[in-house]
Amino acid sequence: MTEHVYETEHFSQTWQRQLSGAFTKLDALCGYLGLTIDDLPSAHAANQNFALKVPLSFAASIEKGNPRDPLLRQVLPVADELGHFPGFNDDPVGDLAAVAEIGVLHKYQGRVLLINTGTCAINCRYCFRRNFPYAEIQLSKQKQQAALDYIAADSSISEVILSGGDPLLLNDVQLAELLKQLQQISHIKRIRIHSRLPIVLPARITDDLLAILGGSAKPVVMVVHCNHANEINRRVITAFSRLKRQGITTFNQAVLLKGVNDNADTLCELSERLFESCVIPYYLHLLDKVRGAGHFEVSTERALELNLAMQSRLPGYLVPKLVTERAGAASKQLVL
Repeated sequence: MTEHVYETEHFSQTWQRQLSGAFTKLDALCGYLGLTIDDLPSAHAANQNFALKVPLSFAASIEKGNPRDPLLRQVLPVADELGHFPGFNDDPVGDLAAVAEIGVLHKYQGRVLLINTGTCAINCRYCFRRNFPYAEIQLSKQKQQAALDYIAADSSISEVILSGGDPLLLNDVQLAELLKQLQQISHIKRIRIHSRLPIVLPARITDDLLAILGGSAKPVVMVVHCNHANEINRRVITAFSRLKRQGITTFNQAVLLKGVNDNADTLCELSERLFESCVIPYYLHLLDKVRGAGHFEVSTERALELNLAMQSRLPGYLVPKLVTERAGAASKQLVL
């Protein structure tokens, strides 16, 4: 079977089938990309610590034969993950201290975050929750009612954020039921969904999902996560367009990553491509200092230089806010 036929057949499958066919073996990913293990700074030990997982819909945007591709760098297990970087730890943003109820993080005034699942469609090597104890914290069917009761009892909560893992990995029945229950809480004004799936598994944006989101009695906001313009392929653009037509406001938050997007040209192109695709550039995060991701860190000084370069080259609405998250802070912190 030729590569083109293989991809065509794969992308004609349901999103669930596409997800089940994600690359989880380094040799299989290398074979698809025309690389050998010797071409890459990969590390078996790092893969054991945090497993490789890359859907074909994302891998298809990685440049074949390029071991330094910025998309590949985001997903490739490397030996640097095993090094010691001062100040990096398992809970860099203070999530565990913010657990108010199983599955509920209550960090900021007026907003709570629901940990709906510990599963993602892709394992990003810089993920700030790569060491998160999902087995203890995430919602289950039995624990979900207690989380909803917590939200219902606090009238200061006006927004609920579905997170994870990735909340769009809930099936349609689970997601529809959760949204229905949240909509019945009168003081909830908005429901926000944080998801990487429109980028890495755009087939998830189905007619049924759009009907669920569009049928919500409360406004639904989508926040996606894209770090590089090369992630925005035609399937992703179609997914964004469908969300737009359904009336779903979509924002992007990116992470500033060494070797991925730490130059002005790349960041400006990302903002332009996002806006062309109906997505508003929202946040550019400094790296959360999670153990295993220290090799991605870009200095604050360099981040500020890049931010100024973007301001000089782009209209203000295309310059994302440069922010960092500090454990215990009352909000995201602007980097000035």
